Amino acid sequence: MARKLENRTALITGANRGIGLAIARENAQQGAKLLLAGRNEAALERVRAEIAAAGGEARVLPVDLEDADSVRRMAAAVRKAVPRLDIFVANAASLGARVPLVRYPLDTWNQTFKINVNANLILLGELDALFKASDSARIIMLSANVATQGKATTGSYAVSKAALEAIVRIYVVESAGTPIRVNIVSPGPTRTEMRARAAPTEDPMTIKAPEDIAALFVELAMPACQRQGEFINADDWLKKRG
Repeated sequence: MARKLENRTALITGANRGIGLAIARENAQQGAKLLLAGRNEAALERVRAEIAAAGGEARVLPVDLEDADSVRRMAAAVRKAVPRLDIFVANAASLGARVPLVRYPLDTWNQTFKINVNANLILLGELDALFKASDSARIIMLSANVATQGKATTGSYAVSKAALEAIVRIYVVESAGTPIRVNIVSPGPTRTEMRARAAPTEDPMTIKAPEDIAALFVELAMPACQRQGEFINADDWLKKRG
């Protein structure tokens, strides 16, 4: 049976753990050639080796998403490595501090925006030509329900995700008439290290594993997927799946 992402190239940020790792594994199983981007090069190398051992193809691209120059260098490496980019999953993110807004440290606020917003804005600009070189580029931005909800102590994380969603809405309009499709996924409560920091008293075994929603990202990355500019709640997707 043909694999769903055969001969497609995917860039995934933060692919060494959690949701990013689950997405990378699922994409590889479905035939995608992977570009694994992130700060922890050693961890990404382990993922690359795992994928290669299973017969897949992956390449590691070290990047510090907090550093704009590092992001641009990584984008240049992508342009040098591939003639087109079919899939981009903007998974990596910073949680920021869990304190009230009136006491929010500005340095942490700025750091969160550099990672969650600025890096993705730079990548859209630097990789736009590669997306347009694909006959069906699919971009998936990870957000969160708190981007549109007033929840205490979510601070820079919530506000930066709201900004990221605004970027998606603008890019959808500006890329009209091209094969590019861009959607937002809110994973919801998921068993990750970030979730453990955000909700330290929560029993992780009461919430879903990253692997439970990995197929959603394959679905949105397929050439046949024509969804555009949508906000997809992964928990709702799971319920409909049964």
